[in-house]
Amino acid sequence: MTELHHLGVAELAALLKNKEVSAVEVATRFLAQTGGNPHNAFLDIDSEVTLAQAKASDAKWAAGSAGPLEGVPVAHKDVFVTKDFVTTAGSKMLSGYRSPFDATVVARLRQAGMVTLGKLNCDEFAMGSSNENSAFGPVTNPWDTARVPGGSSGGSAAAVAARLTPAATGTDTGGSIRQPAAFCGITGIKPTYGRASRYGMVAYASSLDQAGPMARSAEDCALLLTAMCGPDLDRDSTSLNVAEENYSRDLLRPLARAGKDGGALTIAAPVEWLDWGNDFHHLDPVNSGIKADVSKLLQSALRKLEDLGAKVIPIVLGKASLSIPVYYIVACAEASSNLSRFDGVKFGHRAKDFADLTDMYKKTRAEGFGQEVKRRIMTGAYVLSHGYYDAYYLQAQKIRRMIADDFQQAFADCDVIAGPVAPSTAWTLGDNTDDPVASYLADIFTLPASLAGLPCMSLPVGLGDYGLPVGMQLIGNYLQEAKLLNVAHQYQLATDFHKSTPGVTA
Repeated sequence: MTELHHLGVAELAALLKNKEVSAVEVATRFLAQTGGNPHNAFLDIDSEVTLAQAKASDAKWAAGSAGPLEGVPVAHKDVFVTKDFVTTAGSKMLSGYRSPFDATVVARLRQAGMVTLGKLNCDEFAMGSSNENSAFGPVTNPWDTARVPGGSSGGSAAAVAARLTPAATGTDTGGSIRQPAAFCGITGIKPTYGRASRYGMVAYASSLDQAGPMARSAEDCALLLTAMCGPDLDRDSTSLNVAEENYSRDLLRPLARAGKDGGALTIAAPVEWLDWGNDFHHLDPVNSGIKADVSKLLQSALRKLEDLGAKVIPIVLGKASLSIPVYYIVACAEASSNLSRFDGVKFGHRAKDFADLTDMYKKTRAEGFGQEVKRRIMTGAYVLSHGYYDAYYLQAQKIRRMIADDFQQAFADCDVIAGPVAPSTAWTLGDNTDDPVASYLADIFTLPASLAGLPCMSLPVGLGDYGLPVGMQLIGNYLQEAKLLNVAHQYQLATDFHKSTPGVTA
């Protein structure tokens, strides 16, 4: 039998259901994988807690009361608060903090029977595109340890890719599930804004933050998303009041019959993001800076989707190019407000030596926050300040609405939008340390859907230059997660890219 740590969520769930393996055996195997903390992916592991949960899962199997994912391991990005594990959000400001309650996403996955392996490293307060901003050291990419895994959910992506966990939670504010999934060769999905509760998720930008699963395959992500999502109206004012869904329901639908009115699925490719060939040259595509190896693999993936019965057409997303300035105005403004609570008074880090309350505030925040967090707080405070609110923040919100309207016009002619996740494969650690704008520009393809609140995902489509993974982004209309997962699953049934494994010990 294949080693347990090489199996995905669906495969492990089947073994556990058939009693071919126990939850304790599975947990023990994955805990062994985390020994020595490869790639600096984990920030907290407690084997006693994990094994206790696994034993409880075995008892439920014996009693016939097991949940749908009973005994399957999962690890959580360290922005989800947890009772049994320390929560730091990758920051010195919260070093050693232990929450009195679990985040809703964590609680729902426990209710489904999943066993928690620990907490995963991330960019501080989810601010970053490389996982180099963590106060506890960078995460390394399992495909090449000299390179970044992407961010901010870099620990989640690296842990799944390195077979340290079959699945992980992530959060996506401007691409923080999709980009690390692409860089590490795994599958990840951000649902429609409001699908998954934000209760218990340490806030970065409240109108953008959304939780989602990261795993080996679309099938695994569908199982996790079904467990994670649902209304949480009493605790999260942004939670959608829509019924829970089974996101696996359409996985096997042929693309030739997956479109509007039962016809062929129509996939639109934005000409601003890629030069799709001679047929589209008259649309004058903008040079997006995408690398040749990424472009080649994406075009190959689109041809495969055509072979599977989909129809591919060009579209224009005219306002998408404005996403970077809009995002960094809106997100930084919200961050400056959300992070004001971290002042050393009630919880978290507090400076040891200070003269008065104001001095304590200043020293605590200066010591507790890293450089990128300080940069975004200052930017946000500036755009919200008197005299600049109308000129920057208000204008950004207007353009944000125009970006969302662009997508709605596009979806009148298509079912799904496809394109790149990032302009390149993973860059080398330290490349952008002194040039934060270079990291910001790497989010050019993920930000538009985030600003619009649309569901979107990344799936691996092959290895580019230097043997590094490349991901394709799929974007759907509101509440169309099942359609995205259907497209991804059909592609993965016809290809093996999602099964590729970096050089880890079997």
